[in-house]
Amino acid sequence: MNPRHVARAPARHASSMRGVVLLALLLTLALGAIAAMAAADVWALSRQRDRETQLLYVGDQYRLAIRRYYFATSPRVFPANFDELLEDKRFPIPVRHLRKLYPDPITGSAEWGAVRVADRITGIYSLSEQQPIKQANFEAVNAQFAGKTSYRDWQFIVVLPSRAAPRKSAALEPQSHPSELSDQPVARKPS
Repeated sequence: MNPRHVARAPARHASSMRGVVLLALLLTLALGAIAAMAAADVWALSRQRDRETQLLYVGDQYRLAIRRYYFATSPRVFPANFDELLEDKRFPIPVRHLRKLYPDPITGSAEWGAVRVADRITGIYSLSEQQPIKQANFEAVNAQFAGKTSYRDWQFIVVLPSRAAPRKSAALEPQSHPSELSDQPVARKPS
């Protein structure tokens, strides 16, 4: 046997082992990156679901506050602006129908769209065009949100019971899609 060939055999074996280890390391890094991307997607989806839940809660708080404002005095009127929900000055001691002005959980902005009838706020909606994850199984009060294509379509409107018939009052229903309303989004003071 030639001594040169014997000396080269262990060197080739060590070199090929380093190649296998490097390949295994690269494969492990690639799998780790894929797992991290999947975890980020799950986290983003979970965060959006949380924001949807918050939007449903906050929208309901505004709807209830507008309703309380409407029924608080006679003659009954809706608020002209959001500040009237915080401090209703129609009483000797101002009444609070809303604890604070909540920001829109979807956009993070203090700005909301306002559904108005005769310059009075009858409801609110998010200004986000993002598509909701939740498409069904809403509570009865929000059943109209099923199948909507954007959060902007989730309108939290006060619907008053009709005395004559069990249908909604036409005067309180929005006349058009929020994006077609003539009024501009309502900017609120940050809380």
